[in-house]
Amino acid sequence: MGTILLEGMEFFAFHGCFKEEQIIGTKFIVDLYVEVDTAVSEDSDHLRDTVDYVGLYRCVKSEMEKKSHLLEHVAKRILTSLQTHFPSIDSMELKIAKINPPMGGKMQQVSYKTQWKK
Repeated sequence: MGTILLEGMEFFAFHGCFKEEQIIGTKFIVDLYVEVDTAVSEDSDHLRDTVDYVGLYRCVKSEMEKKSHLLEHVAKRILTSLQTHFPSIDSMELKIAKINPPMGGKMQQVSYKTQWKK
């Protein structure tokens, strides 16, 4: 068993409850941790025997491009897409951070973190 980490993926997206957020957009940082059986790929050294990192990134990117009001909704879509495209995944942890959220005061980010397990 191994963990594949895609950390610090940056996206400019249009997620938020305020109308302005869905027009102006903001920066988001996404971290993904995927547990998968890597025993075969550790010996074979073939991409076909593991989960393709580029494929993981593309799934996340595709879902981040779709507008949503809530980070929770975006996260669920990402996890569902990954489950569909990569059935060998045993578990995942996902964190989505909205940078400089409109909270009425200075704040670096707000985040939503979730997990999925087979």
